[in-house]
Amino acid sequence: MLSVYVPHGASLERIEVGQGSAVPESAIWFDLVTPTLTEDKLLERHLGIAVPTREEMQEIEVTSRLYVENGARYMTATLMCQSDTDMPKTTPVTFILSGHRLITVRYEDPRPFLIVGNKLGRTCPAGATGETVLMDLLDAVVDRAADILERIGAEVDQVSHDIFEPEVDAKPSHQDILKAIGRKGDLTSKVRESLVSIGRLLLYLANEADAMRWAKETRSQLRGMQRDVQSLSDHATYLSNKITFLLDAMLGVVFIEQNNIIKIFSIAAVVLMPPTLVASIYGMNFKSIPELEWAFGYPYALCLIVIAAVLPYLWFRRMGWL
Repeated sequence: MLSVYVPHGASLERIEVGQGSAVPESAIWFDLVTPTLTEDKLLERHLGIAVPTREEMQEIEVTSRLYVENGARYMTATLMCQSDTDMPKTTPVTFILSGHRLITVRYEDPRPFLIVGNKLGRTCPAGATGETVLMDLLDAVVDRAADILERIGAEVDQVSHDIFEPEVDAKPSHQDILKAIGRKGDLTSKVRESLVSIGRLLLYLANEADAMRWAKETRSQLRGMQRDVQSLSDHATYLSNKITFLLDAMLGVVFIEQNNIIKIFSIAAVVLMPPTLVASIYGMNFKSIPELEWAFGYPYALCLIVIAAVLPYLWFRRMGWL
């Protein structure tokens, strides 16, 4: 799907370009979502640039993600997608600056695009250009990453409470806690991956700002976003370390409980060994056993079995093994 954004008064009007439709000349933002070959060719003819394929966007080399071709600057970043679901993932998004027009190529629907599209549909600054839209998109991406990290921090604190100060009435199972730790660790690692990618893109833009003759205000906004990304990366590292600590702590708790269970079985085996020995002796039908013809032989054997079980138990309690 190809959508273009055209200045319309104090806002940007979104227009979907279908097959056979003409591309408005005044459009400043071209948004390609899972583009078809026809849409690729249409945009390439209209703007004179090459649209990268999905395979090219997934390459991780810096030179394949940040480069200049035919006067257009290509920048591919990894963004978060579906972070509010049980299956969060990352997706590559390519930003292309050609003149004062912005082209975005994506195969998923990250939330910052919806936020910025709705915002510019209501109001946008006078004389908006592709650079303006790009800065709004990057700012929304950074804000979205911050929101995700804040949510992860709150949920990690809850997991920590469940491990060290569990509520008896609503104590989650160890399996649920381990699953929660795994999900938070996976989400945090994806956010870190996205932040690293965005940081490289912002650094590239900062180095190209002079060549693109950006205004001082735009450069200041760019530096502010770089500082935000750095601080968010540090916070993501802190959360990763905390999640690793909670995982180790949870595994330690499970290990201790397993040891306690094994200790109970071991002690039970030791406690039952003397009674078993007594019972085996008095279960033998030998005439030479003095108690064999004794009327109180059976109660006597039962008493010996009980005493042989109680004495080891009391000894273990005294030694502090129980």
